[in-house]
Amino acid sequence: MTSVKKQTQVRLEEDVLEAGKAAARARSLDFNKYVERLIVEDTTGARAAGMAAAQRLIDEHGDFLDDLEQRLDAPYTDRQPGAAA
Repeated sequence: MTSVKKQTQVRLEEDVLEAGKAAARARSLDFNKYVERLIVEDTTGARAAGMAAAQRLIDEHGDFLDDLEQRLDAPYTDRQPGAAA
């Protein structure tokens, strides 16, 4: 089954466009696919479901995650003996 794609034009502020292109590159997507994915996620409820799941994770395990983050950051925040200032 083939899908027919329609072309449209969108006007964006230059900084918004550059931020979108950078976000697309970070996800290894071309800009069109990135915008398409954002629209699909927003209009199907996928984004809201993902955000709700993330919030549940934080609510249920936030203390553990905070502790883990502190433990992982400790080697970089505590001065090591003999380390250069």
